[in-house]
Amino acid sequence: MRTKQYVLIGHGEPDKAFALRDAELPALKEGQAILESEGFGLNFADVMARRGIYQDAPPLPSVIGYEAVGRLVQDCGPYRKGRRVLAFTRFGGYASHIVVSEQTIRAIPDSMPLGEALALAVQFCTAYHAAYECVNVFPDDHVLVHAAAGGVGTLLVQLLRLKGCTIYGTAGSDAKLDYLRQQGVHHPINYRSQDFVGVIKGKLGTRGLDVVFDPLGGSNFKRGFGLLGKGGRIVGFGASEQLGGGLQIIDTLKLAWNFGLFSPIQLLISSKAMIGINMLHIADDRPHVLGRCMEAGIEMWQKGAIRPVVGAEFLHTQLAEAHRLLESRQSTGKVVVRW
Repeated sequence: MRTKQYVLIGHGEPDKAFALRDAELPALKEGQAILESEGFGLNFADVMARRGIYQDAPPLPSVIGYEAVGRLVQDCGPYRKGRRVLAFTRFGGYASHIVVSEQTIRAIPDSMPLGEALALAVQFCTAYHAAYECVNVFPDDHVLVHAAAGGVGTLLVQLLRLKGCTIYGTAGSDAKLDYLRQQGVHHPINYRSQDFVGVIKGKLGTRGLDVVFDPLGGSNFKRGFGLLGKGGRIVGFGASEQLGGGLQIIDTLKLAWNFGLFSPIQLLISSKAMIGINMLHIADDRPHVLGRCMEAGIEMWQKGAIRPVVGAEFLHTQLAEAHRLLESRQSTGKVVVRW
């Protein structure tokens, strides 16, 4: 079967980085099927791959993309032909027809909107695994979410709100602060005009935060770690501070330096913890964990406990515009591309 694919042919601006091409899908292996895609989601890792600074990205030319929603062209495991499913694609998502694995697909209702469904793959799984599995939050916890208006951030806020936490959230504009208030953030902080460390210390004094969720890395991670109280935990799930616009090697070295040096002895003495999450590697080595998180998201959506926010939806012919929006950090919630 043939497919249309947006192939990443070079690193740089989105108008020149992608080319729409026809391709023949590879022969299927046991436990695989073909998905006819309705659309795919964008994640910040896609921007980093396009810029050439995502180490897990496949070599050029390649088809990136972590997730898709569509209907199965043939039976796959417990799912019958024509079943609508959410798929974690492990790259290859920017295509009209995609080879998917039984281990990384889950059935979804026909009534689930495309964008909300796509948010339940990478973004919800990251948020759920971070907040409900890697750490366990409680009603009296004070928790900081960086980039709280983004896709993962929005879902983290919703999950933390369900647990009754006091939530601090950072964003880069007053409009986004209003969005955070609507989502239930108790203390929105504009990181462009406010020092989040000073704001939080002013509210908590010497108490310290219980958990920090950080997709930025670098100096931000180091400063967030300093805000933790005894028994506090910081969960890192990205390093978007690396997107500095300079030479890649310089940006990478600067990022590593900004993270700072930490010793296990330091963690033991202060009774603090650092946790890193990469859903790509979890999907590779522990697909049952990914599946468990996807199932939790679908169940919570069906019960109305969470509601992913779709910030923007584009036609596939507007892929470059979708990338520019996500890279600009002006988007909120999920950015979606529809075939």
